[in-house]
Amino acid sequence: MRIERRLLRFITRTNWILFCIVTISGFILTPGRFAWGILAGGLIVTINFQLLYRSLKQALTPPHVVRPAAVLGKYYIRFMVSALIIYVLIADHYVNPLGLIIGLSVVVTSIFIATFNELRKIIFKEAA
Repeated sequence: MRIERRLLRFITRTNWILFCIVTISGFILTPGRFAWGILAGGLIVTINFQLLYRSLKQALTPPHVVRPAAVLGKYYIRFMVSALIIYVLIADHYVNPLGLIIGLSVVVTSIFIATFNELRKIIFKEAA
């Protein structure tokens, strides 16, 4: 269980670090709507990741084990709310869609970084 907590902590920290770096870079280097797209996408995906973590933690804690249907119900509600927010942001031209996609990729990028970090540890551990 220790490796899972370490990975989760690493991914969570990396999410917020990447989110801040990409957002600040966006506001410095790109036009307004593009930067706001990065900010909005990053917030949507990072908050969803945190809410998913909380839902799963509550559902899998031994005295309060919840049915899978309840967890999936919360997941689909979050998915629909996120889809609606993304639709409104793009349809009303509040943000640039490409900036939004970059912001939405923050969590995926964090997971890739964590994966490569673990592979690096395994490879160098075997080489030693």
